[in-house]
Amino acid sequence: MPLNIVHDNDGLPRIILTEPTGSSAESNWKPPKAIRGGIPVCFPQFGNLGSLEQHGFAKNRMWSLDNDPSPLPPANNQSSVDLVLKSTEDDLKVWPRSFELRLRVTLSPGKLTLIPRVRNTDNKSFSFMFALCNYLSVSDISEVRVEGLETLDYFDNMINRERFTEQADAITFDGENGKAGKRSPQCPRVIAVDS
Repeated sequence: MPLNIVHDNDGLPRIILTEPTGSSAESNWKPPKAIRGGIPVCFPQFGNLGSLEQHGFAKNRMWSLDNDPSPLPPANNQSSVDLVLKSTEDDLKVWPRSFELRLRVTLSPGKLTLIPRVRNTDNKSFSFMFALCNYLSVSDISEVRVEGLETLDYFDNMINRERFTEQADAITFDGENGKAGKRSPQCPRVIAVDS
């Protein structure tokens, strides 16, 4: 199976997903700091939009591996892992809500898929924010555009978090961008032209 779990010298687990052509996604973690790079999981808060630490606490917690995940639809050349985060006593001290957060990570040729699920295990309802804060490596930011976000409401962190509605059919970049979208109705497309 193209999933390996190894333990570093300090005993912390390292998960390595490998797809059949040899590409891999490898993650290292040294508590109490979050994993750098990759795709940090922002939960139960995004940014500093609440009383918790920046982007919430999920990125700094030890997740467990689901050894018996629900089955994936049949597909060739993919590997996956289901990660689980459940509320702890420490979490309940800063955010008094019981939850289970699951993240299915699937790697297939040319594609990485992340499917989050949040389950309320509390006896009362609660609100939360969730975001995957992905980092993309590109050779020239001026050759990148993001499509599929027209009419999206967003806050611009470069302009005192003012709220706007995206008007362009593609977002382009000539420098730092502070747009934080709200509830994208569809999956945006990131297009980079390699020179």
